[in-house]
Amino acid sequence: MKTNVVKQSDPSRKIKTKKRGNKLGFWFFKVSLYLFGLYGAYGLLYIVCFYYVIFDRPAVSSSLAYIEKRFPNCSFLKKRLHVYLLFVSQGKQLIDRYAVISEGGIFDIQLTGYEHFMSLIQNSAQGLILLTAHVGNWQMALTTLKKTGRTVYLLMRPEDNRAVQNSLNISHEQSHLRIISPEQYLGGVVEIMKVLNKGHIVSIMGDRNYGTNTLEVSFLGKKALFPTGAFAIAAAAKCPVVVLLATKVSAYRYSIDVSNIFYPRYQGSLNKNQQIRQWVQKFAVLLETYIKRHPYQCFLFHDVWKDDLKTSS
Repeated sequence: MKTNVVKQSDPSRKIKTKKRGNKLGFWFFKVSLYLFGLYGAYGLLYIVCFYYVIFDRPAVSSSLAYIEKRFPNCSFLKKRLHVYLLFVSQGKQLIDRYAVISEGGIFDIQLTGYEHFMSLIQNSAQGLILLTAHVGNWQMALTTLKKTGRTVYLLMRPEDNRAVQNSLNISHEQSHLRIISPEQYLGGVVEIMKVLNKGHIVSIMGDRNYGTNTLEVSFLGKKALFPTGAFAIAAAAKCPVVVLLATKVSAYRYSIDVSNIFYPRYQGSLNKNQQIRQWVQKFAVLLETYIKRHPYQCFLFHDVWKDDLKTSS
């Protein structure tokens, strides 16, 4: 297996990402929710998403890499149906985020592994890494962490996520959520280590590379490149990695699972990349299990199986 190493450039480097959420789109969801309620806003999605499937070729194309792995050997029309259902599912979860902000606790949230998660925070002065992915409504799940009393730092580009910041109510003054930009020196690792030592929580995406080191693992039957940053940082900081999986169970019900916990530690003289690959592969297996149960809650609109692999040779 090959290790794909992407060299860090100067602090002013720009990470290219596609903006899927925008101010107008979020505004539309907000107004629909206010006028028609949750089910009414959901109903409008079926029309809007049909339009996207027919006319938004870039959006459809970006979803096909996942759809073709999750639903192999499908006909053209069947693939489009899967894409359509995926778009509807994503739209519902966008609406849910606004519903939480505007109406408060209207959702029934079932927590799995929360007691152990809280004990990690309460019994240690060291922070922890929250490993998220482009599955489920992870942004909504972050709103439940106010109870921990710890600040949550999101590793993300502020410039490319203004609409997401607004949807999560991120404030530099009052919110329990803060941002660490991966465009900083060494990808923000220095600041991450600093806040971990202060006992805070750092949320890192574990299923897509944004200019950091990656390793090749098996994912949905094919080789894919997953970022190694969360596990490498945790091994250096000697802190746990808690996998966050949030699932929309029904219109007003979510399930949030934080029961899967890693304790990355380098053992002896074994190759570090080989050790990290084992942790990354276990994380990929967790995602596979989730995706098999909830195929329309995977929003990985990026070809981690092809585009990234080209850069590793």
